[in-house]
Order: sequence, then C-alpha cells, then structure tokens
Amino acid sequence: MPELNLSETFIATLQVLSKWLESEDVPYIAIGGIAVSLTAQPRTTQDIDILIWLENSKWETFLTAGKQYGFEFRVSEGLAFAARSRVLLLKHSNSGISVDISCGSLPFEQEAIDRAKTLTIGAFALKIPTPEDLIITKAVAQRAKDLIDIESIINTNQNLDLARIRYWVKEFADILEMPEMLANINKLLTSNQTQSKSKSSKKVKTINKKSS
Repeated sequence: MPELNLSETFIATLQVLSKWLESEDVPYIAIGGIAVSLTAQPRTTQDIDILIWLENSKWETFLTAGKQYGFEFRVSEGLAFAARSRVLLLKHSNSGISVDISCGSLPFEQEAIDRAKTLTIGAFALKIPTPEDLIITKAVAQRAKDLIDIESIINTNQNLDLARIRYWVKEFADILEMPEMLANINKLLTSNQTQSKSKSSKKVKTINKKSS
C-alpha cells in the first residue's frame, strides 16, 4: 500500500467512495491532496476531491445510488448549486468527511480521466491522474499550496512530458487571461531542469575522479 498520511477512517471513506463510483461505472480520477500524496510526497488533507465525467441528466440517478453508500449533499439545494458550478458538495454520513465531486466538461478533463493510472490501496483500487495532468490541475488552481505541490511532484517524478504540461497550462492561461500561470510553471520546470543537470554533472565528476 502506498504511504499515506491519512487516518483509517479517511481511507475507509475513500474505499466506499471508490465502490460507489465503480458500481455506477462513472469514469473518474482522485485529485487534490490524495493524488499528491500518491504521486509525490505524503501530505495531510481534510477532504476528498474527485473529478468525474458524467452527463448532467445522470447526476440525480448517480446521487440516489450514492445515498446507499452514505453520501449526501452537505448544502441545501445541492443540485441547483451543481448546475451553476458543476461541483457536487457531499459529505459521508458515517465519517463526516467532505467530498467535492467536480463534473468535468473540458477536453483536458476528459483526457486526464482517460489517461488515469490505477493504484492499489490496501483492499481497493483508486484511479489518479498522471503526474503531468496533476501538475496541470495544480497550475490552474494557482494557490500557494498548489505551487508547493507542483514542486514536490516535479522533484519526485522523472521523465515528465514537459511539452504536455506547457501546452495545457498555456491553453488555460490564454483562456483565463492569466499569463502568470504559464510564467510560474515555466519557472518551476526550468528550475528543476537546472538542478537535475547540476546533479548529473556532479555525478559524472565523481565517477571520473574514482576512475582516475
């Protein structure tokens, strides 16, 4: 089981959630802190973030099935809120853990779900994004903790598809008119490349010294 800085209750809730999603055959990926913990360094998180691909007309049926697993809205008029924001704000009744389910609609979101990796956590499987796609979601969020998460993912994963990261971050930066988004990711990626070259250079020098 991958190392996670999560309580047994949290992991149990995650398992029930995965059973619900799989039983309804809903394409999904776990994002947020959980995905970061499984992709890079373990870190604490208080809630569960999921991205799904599901037509609006099927939301109600999906949520009805979710009640059997203990998932209910944690806000009044939850469906109306979801219609405006495309986010289902739920809570697991047994554990009290909040679950935010984002309903994807963008080409990148569908791609990220299609490219998902499946990891085994104890007795259940969980789908998470590739490191590249997780970096992209974090770059769009642009919070201070997201930039820290990006740095952690970059430092932990080698041979990243930098072209894919830059392409999609630029797409979102242009649409949102946030050039700083692309500037920030380029800074992080360039810094990592420089550090990697420096480490490789030092390693070669050490080998040469030993050889001589």
